Amino acid sequence: MTIETAATPARTVDVSRWPDVARVPRGPFAALAGAVADRLLRRTAAALPLRLCYPDGSVVGAADPSLPSLVLHQPDRLARRIGVSGLIGFGESYMAGEWDSTDLVGALTVLATGVADLVPRGLQRLRPIVLRGQPPSARNSLSEARSNVSAHYDLSNAMFAEFLDETMTYSAALFDRLPASRSGLAAAQRRKIDRLLDTAGVGPGSRVLEIGTGWGELCVQAAARGATVHSITLSVEQREHALQRVAAAGLSDRVRIDLTDFRQVQGRYDAVVSVEMVEAVGYSLWPGYFRALDDLVIPGGRVAIQAITMPHSRMLASRNTHTWIQKYIFPGGLLPSTQAIVEITEGQTRLHTVDMMSMRDHYAETLRLWRQQFNDRRDTLSSLGFDAVFARMWDLYLAYSEAGFRSGYLDVYQWTFAPTGALP
Repeated sequence: MTIETAATPARTVDVSRWPDVARVPRGPFAALAGAVADRLLRRTAAALPLRLCYPDGSVVGAADPSLPSLVLHQPDRLARRIGVSGLIGFGESYMAGEWDSTDLVGALTVLATGVADLVPRGLQRLRPIVLRGQPPSARNSLSEARSNVSAHYDLSNAMFAEFLDETMTYSAALFDRLPASRSGLAAAQRRKIDRLLDTAGVGPGSRVLEIGTGWGELCVQAAARGATVHSITLSVEQREHALQRVAAAGLSDRVRIDLTDFRQVQGRYDAVVSVEMVEAVGYSLWPGYFRALDDLVIPGGRVAIQAITMPHSRMLASRNTHTWIQKYIFPGGLLPSTQAIVEITEGQTRLHTVDMMSMRDHYAETLRLWRQQFNDRRDTLSSLGFDAVFARMWDLYLAYSEAGFRSGYLDVYQWTFAPTGALP
C-alpha cells in the first residue's frame, strides 16, 4: 500500500511521532474501502440530525444549519482512513486536521446515539476480519500493565495540572447542581470522594487499601478522617506528586504509597476503594481484579469502586478489536458492562452489591469543564512540548467521552459491595 503525507492546518505532522496520522492509505484497496466508507458517511448524515459540509460548499444531511456539522476539509482522505481502519481512521483523520466540527460534542453525541444501527449487518460481521486485533500489550502482564499505565498517566504532571482542578482528581465529580461551573469543580471532586468513603465505612481507625492512587486526593481525605491508608499505583509521576501532597498535609504517618500492582498486594483491610481503575485492567483480568478485592477485604468490610461502563453488547463486540482510545489514550484498557461486573462478582466472589449510584450526567459536566480548560490552555501545553496533533487528539478524546455520557452510551457508577455471600 502506498501512502501520502497528511498535514494539520498549522503544520506538517511529525511522522516520527505520529506515523499513522502522517500516512494516509492509498492504493486499490484503500480506494475501494474509501468509496464504501463515503457512502456509509452520507447514509449516516441523511438518517441523523447531522450535516456533512464539503469543500465545494455542498451539504449532505440535515437542512437546518444550527444542527451539528462535520466540516470535511479533505473528505477523500477521511473516507480512505475510515475504510481501512474504521473508527481509528476517523480519529486519526481528526488528528491530522482533515475534518472539524461546528459542535464536536454535539456531532459525536448524535453519532453515539444512532450510528450503530446504521452500519449494515454484513459490514458489522466483517469487523473482526477487517479491523486490527488488540496488540500483545493488551494482555496486561505485570510489565505490560506498568507500561500501559505510564503511557497515559506519566505524560506530565504539569500537563494534567493545566486542566484539572486544585485537587488533581481525574475522575467524575459529583456536583450539587447541574449545569456546573469551573469554580465548583474542586468541591464536587471532594464531595464525590466523601460519598465513596462514606459508603465504604471509612472513619477513625479504618485500615484502607486504595487501588489506583491518582494524584493523592483520596489518600488525604481518608487519612484526614483518621484512617490508615495503603495506596498503590503503577504511575511513577502520580506517586511522586501524591507523596508530596500527603507530606504537605502532615499525614505521612497515616499514608503509605507503593509502586506496585494489585496482583502483588497481600493482607486484609476494613475497606478497599478503587476509583476508575477497573477500566485499565483489561477484559481477561476482570475476574482476577474482583477476586483480589474480595480477598483483600475483611468479613464485615466494604469494597467501594467507581467504574465507567458501556453496554454489554458493545463490550462483547469490541473486546478483541483495537480501538482509537486504546491506541492513543488508554492502551490495554476496556470499559466493562454492568452485566459483566454483576456476573463476575456474584459468580466468582463473595461480593454482593449494597449500594449503587449513577453519576452519568455529572461526568458529562466534568468532561465539559476539563475540555474547556484544556483548550483554553493550549499555548501553555505547547510550551510544555505537546504539539498540535496531541492537542487535537486530546480535544477529540475529551469530546468523545463527554458525548458518550450525554448520549447514554456510557455510564459511571459508585458501586459498593459487601463480602456477604458464599464463595462459589
